Amino acid sequence: MQRRSLLALPLAALTAWHPHAWAGPDPQAVLAASDAIRNPDFSFGLVNTLVEYRQGRQTDSSQLAVYSRPDAVGGQFRSLVRYLAPARDVGKLILYNGKDLWFYDPASQGSIRLSPQQRLLGQASNGDVVTTNFARDYRATNAVEDTTQDGDRKPRLCLKLELQAQGPDAHYPRVEMWVDASNHRPVKARFYADTGALLKTAYYRRYENAFGTERPTETVIIDGLDPSWVTVMRYSQWERREVPQAWLQRDYLPRFRPE
Repeated sequence: MQRRSLLALPLAALTAWHPHAWAGPDPQAVLAASDAIRNPDFSFGLVNTLVEYRQGRQTDSSQLAVYSRPDAVGGQFRSLVRYLAPARDVGKLILYNGKDLWFYDPASQGSIRLSPQQRLLGQASNGDVVTTNFARDYRATNAVEDTTQDGDRKPRLCLKLELQAQGPDAHYPRVEMWVDASNHRPVKARFYADTGALLKTAYYRRYENAFGTERPTETVIIDGLDPSWVTVMRYSQWERREVPQAWLQRDYLPRFRPE
């Protein structure tokens, strides 16, 4: 009897210890770490070059100057986007104040409210070109290991996160995100509509040093229904800079002049 009790003891101890031993990473902390890799925590500027492809052939392109500033109150970024090309769009502006998104055309001297989901070029929406911290608008769950194909078509061991929108400010109701299991770099994301339909898949790739951290300098976006419809966003000319509060006010848009 004593022997049976001694033999049973290790199993009982293992059962009691098991939940702690196999506790996975905190999904929300993983998401926040991934955000920190995509975005610095200070004001900055960069140039975003967008190129649209259909059936492997380039069909359109655009170039934007993006100025972003973290909001001390809400934690989300506020951004001003200025068109650099093509010539027909030079001088047009997009303002994202962390909640509302406005488009300003100097030709009409008027600003109109836009939806973040509205397409800007190809599969890149207005919400895709402004700086966004997912952890502020989504609740992450189920950080489970999953091997997936990255943007270079190589297998990568990742943590797969399920993101649910936590309010009306989130650009998409549901997102699936894969981050590298070893360093939390974003690898891939799938964005879904309210109906559950897949809108698009994004791959984060071409990591380079920016502000002392390896960050993705290219996002490849593939249409959810037509995989031959691809939009590539390339980030360059990273610059730590002050973004004045005045730039981020709708009433200031007609007076904006780039420095």
